[in-house]
Amino acid sequence: MLGYLPIYLLRGKFHRGFARRLGFLPDNLKLDNPIWIHAVSVGEAIAVKGLVAELRKAYPQKRLVISTVTATGNKLAESLIAEGDFLTYLPLDFSFLVKHVLKQVNPCMFIIAETEIWPNLITCLYKQKIPVITVNGRISDSSYSGYRAIKFFIRPILNKITKFCVQSGTDAQRLQNLGVDKNKIQVTGNVKFDINLEVVSQIDALSYRQKLMFGQGDKLLICGSTHPKEEEIIFEAYKQLLIIFPQMKLLIAPRHPERSKGIAKLAVDNGFTPVLISDILNLSLASISRPVFILNIIGELFNYYSAADIVFIGGSFVKTGGHNILEPASLNKPVIFGPHMYNFRDISELFLKNKAAFMVFDADELAAKIKEIIESDSLVQGIVARARELIIKNRGANKRNIQVIWDLNLI
Repeated sequence: MLGYLPIYLLRGKFHRGFARRLGFLPDNLKLDNPIWIHAVSVGEAIAVKGLVAELRKAYPQKRLVISTVTATGNKLAESLIAEGDFLTYLPLDFSFLVKHVLKQVNPCMFIIAETEIWPNLITCLYKQKIPVITVNGRISDSSYSGYRAIKFFIRPILNKITKFCVQSGTDAQRLQNLGVDKNKIQVTGNVKFDINLEVVSQIDALSYRQKLMFGQGDKLLICGSTHPKEEEIIFEAYKQLLIIFPQMKLLIAPRHPERSKGIAKLAVDNGFTPVLISDILNLSLASISRPVFILNIIGELFNYYSAADIVFIGGSFVKTGGHNILEPASLNKPVIFGPHMYNFRDISELFLKNKAAFMVFDADELAAKIKEIIESDSLVQGIVARARELIIKNRGANKRNIQVIWDLNLI
């Protein structure tokens, strides 16, 4: 496996925290058998926020270690760290690295957000009798297909996990089909529903609109977590909308902020002036013709969602599997997404079934649906009310996860 290290180098994976992935940790770590929570990237880091709060209530004497794999996830996870905690990167899944890091950190339990399978890490934890719990567990279509092909290999790894807290009955059944003991599996729901609605109500949406110099009649479309080839579709729809609604504004938030320069070039090619959010304090927005805003700052999308009139969820026009629709829905924003929402199938199907979100298939449908939303206040009121009702009805996964962990009597 050491042969993969040059690949990391060639792919530019040696970010500032990569030394941590190689097992280089501070010499003076004194964590006293912490609880280790692993959230691979941005989505998982957001998802475990509520779990972290519940863990602090249940185990106030315990310090937390939070790890990620991606730099963007690590940046977002900084907000979860309290005094005495430790933020790091997960070591590469080589036995000698994992053993070295576990010896230094010495956790009392290891919690994995969603379903990340690291064979050597899980095996080392099992041998050291450190319990492993998966929370918000999910087996996606692609993962299920891949795991089934190597069931003989994956089954003993999965059964070294102490407990699976999964999102749905489908996920539970898939784990059983892969050979996991059904007594190790419990359906606790999706933690993404556990959005802190009190915090949501405290966000000053007006201040974010003022940052963008919006007038009273301006309408803001935010396209969040977009991926390559989606921006072309978005610009096509936006140009149609500007003919009918000249005060329509557009903000694109790419899933990977490093793509911002490429999106800026695409904006220019489509006749717009790109405005990076990181630069707005240094610009005279009133003098800029046909601006398109590009969110290139990590951790601000939720706040900007509060300023939106309509939200399109990226990763759904291309076969990426979509992203979280609950964040803008919790902010009472009408939500639109494309046909490829398989990573959020249960949530998207629930919202569509209850007429709490819209699905579109191309630029023309996107433009038509946005036009319909702008022209009908009653349509907006109905859809956001039904969405909020669904969120409230499906809350509680974090408390159920904590109860499962507590009942294991691990500490």
